[in-house]
Amino acid sequence: MSEAIHLETLSITAARDHVRSGLITATALAEQHYERITAVDPNINSYLALSRDRALAQAAKVDADVKAGAELGPLAGVPIGVKDVLTMVGSPATAGSLILKGYHPPYDATVVGKLEAAGAVLLGKLNCDEFAMGSSNENSAYGPVHNPRALDRVPGGSSGGSAAAVAAGLCVASLGTDTGGSIRQPAAFCGVVGVLPTYGRVSRFGLIAFASSLDRVGPFTKNVADAATMLEVLAGPDTLDATSSQTVPARYTAELAKPVAGLRIGVPDEYFGEGLDPEIRAAIEKSLDALRSAGCTIHKVSLPHTRYAIPTYYVVATAEASSNLSRFDGVRFGLRAAESNTLAAMFRKTRDQGFGAEVKRRILLGTYALSAGYYDAYYLKAQQVRTLLTRDFLAAYEQVDAIVCPVTPTPAFKLGEKTDDPVKMYLEDIYSVAASLAGICGMSVPCGTTAAGLPIGVQILGPHFGEATMLRVGAAIEAAQV
Repeated sequence: MSEAIHLETLSITAARDHVRSGLITATALAEQHYERITAVDPNINSYLALSRDRALAQAAKVDADVKAGAELGPLAGVPIGVKDVLTMVGSPATAGSLILKGYHPPYDATVVGKLEAAGAVLLGKLNCDEFAMGSSNENSAYGPVHNPRALDRVPGGSSGGSAAAVAAGLCVASLGTDTGGSIRQPAAFCGVVGVLPTYGRVSRFGLIAFASSLDRVGPFTKNVADAATMLEVLAGPDTLDATSSQTVPARYTAELAKPVAGLRIGVPDEYFGEGLDPEIRAAIEKSLDALRSAGCTIHKVSLPHTRYAIPTYYVVATAEASSNLSRFDGVRFGLRAAESNTLAAMFRKTRDQGFGAEVKRRILLGTYALSAGYYDAYYLKAQQVRTLLTRDFLAAYEQVDAIVCPVTPTPAFKLGEKTDDPVKMYLEDIYSVAASLAGICGMSVPCGTTAAGLPIGVQILGPHFGEATMLRVGAAIEAAQV
């Protein structure tokens, strides 16, 4: 028997239980999502491609397992979307760029394989800023994503499609990537949960690289328990990723049951200064009150090098982007410019036609920072400051178990509002890039709305491989919103 389900609020736990109990088949649940995508997504533009054949084949397998009474995976029948910077056989992987238009990868990213092994039904590929470079999802070559909470607003970037699809009920959960805030900021803007795992906690194999020492893969979900379930599936070592940690992951779903009483929560002064929207400040203070009521103690901490995080990030990230994106030259895959008389002309024309303005800007910045005579002044210095930022967090975590602070300085801004001023756009990442540079874990959890009804997120930052404690703090804040 199958029946209509309220997709906007459907959680992983509910979807899995409905499929297991026979309330609905995995096939019917996938079809309902495709029907909703057809009806709703033209106004949002979150999906770039649908993987209907693969999804329905997986759903049929789950349904057969249910009928046979076989053991089911933790994501059995759960419809999930995948950011289009991750490779997935049978689907294009454009990274939101014209230069990869028509490219179909011959292998699955490790995280894609893990989701499917857990029973997930992969609906399709989700829109994003080109090569994950952006804070608004307006840099996609395939059009901007609209925030489903307010269609005239940005969903955040670069994983805007991943956040918007979950918020709009176009998938139950999704995969995004975060290089400098690209999971946490869209989660805050769209009112969903987004998790940045510790660097090395989740495999990057199959991720089209932006900045390899910063890029991380993580989930978007509708609640913290679902985030724990997703992270439990995704986390773990991978021989295909040389940066993958051998540290054994915790049982995140079991850890959620532990109380937060006695945890020490740090509040950094540097994240509550000038420029923070007063409604966001008030919502975060309310979250801190909730943690206090749950038995946590609140402590001031200092992260003194925070002021250098934005310039440091935009040197390190652009330098790595310049190197990583050199492979897109029209020779091996994707776009190739026509009517070029020489190889050098083909390179130039392909890259000029294939890359958008923001990607070109970052390649130029990164190439300059790495060039002879400037390497020591920019890239080397940025790496030294990165170490100081990391030491700030290490010192703070000697005093506290987790840090609570804003995700963004403002709520979701209007489409087109900041596209003409790159510096203003870069400053949207002011509260997120330091954690990226330090390699620690973080997450965004909804903690209220503005008077205009726009979502507000609170950021919880944990130490390296401290996801279990971070998720517990996030769950306590979430419980206070009910």
